[in-house]
Amino acid sequence: MNKDVQMRAVINQKLIETGERECLKELLRAKLIECGWKDQLKAHCKEVIKEKGLEHVTVDDLVAEITPKGRALVSDSVKKELLQRIRTFLAQPASL
Repeated sequence: MNKDVQMRAVINQKLIETGERECLKELLRAKLIECGWKDQLKAHCKEVIKEKGLEHVTVDDLVAEITPKGRALVSDSVKKELLQRIRTFLAQPASL
């Protein structure tokens, strides 16, 4: 498991150094907006605040409440596209 953590750190560092991480983040943002994820999550936030009352909800509570739903709402096609971009990056000879 320690080797897995080290490999993730190396990959993350290379993504940062090459600027690919920022490109992937921008792609993800655009895809999430395009598929309606942002609007769905915004509506869910409003529901949670309405249920609990604005004065009884902290930012931490809201994040804890919406994070699982936010992850579940990411479509498989978006996940697959992002994973494919990472694999393509890693397949380049100079990436690692």
